[in-house]
Amino acid sequence: MIRLFVGLGNPGSEYEHTRHNAGFWWIDALARKLGASLQVERNYYGLCARVNNAPGAPGPIWLLQPMTFMNLSGKSVAPLARFFKIAPEEILAIHDELDLEPGQMKFKQGGGNGGHNGLKDMQAQLGSANFWRLRLGIGHPGHKDEVAGYVLRKPPLAERQLIEECIDKSMESVELMLSGQMDKALTKIHAKPPRPKPPKPDAKPAAALSSPTLTESSP
Repeated sequence: MIRLFVGLGNPGSEYEHTRHNAGFWWIDALARKLGASLQVERNYYGLCARVNNAPGAPGPIWLLQPMTFMNLSGKSVAPLARFFKIAPEEILAIHDELDLEPGQMKFKQGGGNGGHNGLKDMQAQLGSANFWRLRLGIGHPGHKDEVAGYVLRKPPLAERQLIEECIDKSMESVELMLSGQMDKALTKIHAKPPRPKPPKPDAKPAAALSSPTLTESSP
């Protein structure tokens, strides 16, 4: 069951539309879905919303966008989790993923940080890597030396639309996450779109009209 949704990104208008802020885009979408408003919470170094009546949730849930910059994301997450007694297993971190193409996403619990500084600091501050992750594909520039600049640039419109489609699709699994049906949420997020049905064969042509019977003419 997820009680705390954390979108990873960087604060400030200059970063708002960059690839590294895909996690922020996700939280903005969830806030719209739930009718929530993110407010500055100085104790948690971020923008936060508490939702008391989210569909499927047995109690209140929290939405969080750390305002600490990516490298210090855990500085925001850990105080909130400790104060409200939220276990790592009840936290979902949503973040950009270089190893997936735009239009792809993966949902999993635990594991390494893959060099992602936001995940790395969350793991250090929480003392556990057992939180859930939703990885939103942003693609890879092709060379590791180009990664830093790549994640801090805006994606082309077509790529942004693919990322937004993943965000929209994952919203359909939020209620499952809130009610603790994590296996079903995972299956739904990873489900491939149904294959288009093959076209139906043409209808059989109408039976040919029988030829008129020829009658012999009178002599």
